Amino acid sequence: MKADIYQEITDQIVQKLEQGVKPWHQPWKAEHSAGRISRPLRGNGLPYNGINVLMLWSAAIEHGYSAPIWMTFKQANELGAHVRKGETGTLVVYADKIIRKETDTKTGDEAERVIPFIKGYTVFNVDQIEGLPSHYYGQPEQPTDPVQRIAHADAFFAAIGAKIVDGGSRACYVPSTDNIHMPCIDFFRDAISYYATLAHECIHWTRHESRLNRNFGRKRFGDEGYAMEELVAELGAAFLSADLGLTPEVREDHASYIGSWIKVLKNDKRAIFTAASHAQRAADLLHGFQTKNCAAA
Repeated sequence: MKADIYQEITDQIVQKLEQGVKPWHQPWKAEHSAGRISRPLRGNGLPYNGINVLMLWSAAIEHGYSAPIWMTFKQANELGAHVRKGETGTLVVYADKIIRKETDTKTGDEAERVIPFIKGYTVFNVDQIEGLPSHYYGQPEQPTDPVQRIAHADAFFAAIGAKIVDGGSRACYVPSTDNIHMPCIDFFRDAISYYATLAHECIHWTRHESRLNRNFGRKRFGDEGYAMEELVAELGAAFLSADLGLTPEVREDHASYIGSWIKVLKNDKRAIFTAASHAQRAADLLHGFQTKNCAAA
């Protein structure tokens, strides 16, 4: 029987959520000699995107891997290394499509139909591989002095151009005014928590009709459409935090969403793929403002 990759991955994520673990919480806290830690990386240094980020973060959390780099069995062999005997790989996927020609039974005309699909393959963390050059492996965390603000994060969010209203005690995005409301940074446990929260609200900001026009049919607080949008914001914020080299603590105020996320995922095996795709699109949009800003400078 052909494996249902959508169901397999959804079941893994639901299992983690039922254990109270968010599988999209970035697991690495140390600087890595391959560069600032961001998303999971391929052996050539390119980052994974979308659902693969969640799958690889989840595997790293479960197994305690210290490095963010992954490669296939063949790629390890090509570098003169080998996967240790008995190690189990992690499933990742890629999207592709089939173009099929079909004949209209009424007119006799030929037309092309695009059929999207996903395929899975197995990768191993470099902690599972012996014999790689030393720069592939994680390095000990270096102590750093506490900081109040983080300059590159400030620059990133400033380039977006969203109107941010400072003050108050609640972080939220208000669609009717297209404003983000953020408590002052002193209200937060640390600077990283502030930027993670700001990232979350900026992902919500992308759903405005003038930007990505994202709508899951939400009608009231707490319904499935609302839960889906919160899941997109949660994933998008995790992606952005990783891209900015930040490792926020798990936010307790989002624990209440876990039950509704489990319900959404159990009702639709493709929901986590949809959420990850929308989160990736939102993060890419926010990164795009950085490029435009640099080009205009």
